[in-house]
Amino acid sequence: MRILLLVLLFLSFAYSLGLVLANNTEVGVNLLFSQAPTMNLGLLLILCLILGIVIGMLLALLIFRVLQNKWEISRLQKLNANLQEQVTQANIVIDRQANAPSVQEAVYGATATNVQDDSVIDIDDGATLIKQKREH
Repeated sequence: MRILLLVLLFLSFAYSLGLVLANNTEVGVNLLFSQAPTMNLGLLLILCLILGIVIGMLLALLIFRVLQNKWEISRLQKLNANLQEQVTQANIVIDRQANAPSVQEAVYGATATNVQDDSVIDIDDGATLIKQKREH
């Protein structure tokens, strides 16, 4: 990779040198509101080329950052939607578990906790027992 970079750097330097040597006429530059001193046309072309490259790179970085932010926002919105779905499903499971019958209701029936059986049982020796269902 370094060798490729060095070759490209050498080629751009050689091109710039050739451009300056081939265009050696002096020209004046009108900047609309002011006048720049006369300079070599090849040098002016190189300066414009470098300025264009720098502005292009800065704009590319700015545009890339904007696109990167949009991608990040899109990813976070998808993640947020996924998490909202998980919260909704968890709430449904919690509601089902909260409304599910307890073990006692499942075993004794829905009205077993409200019913009290006060029946008297006679035993041989004359003692009486009272049978009551416990309330929970």
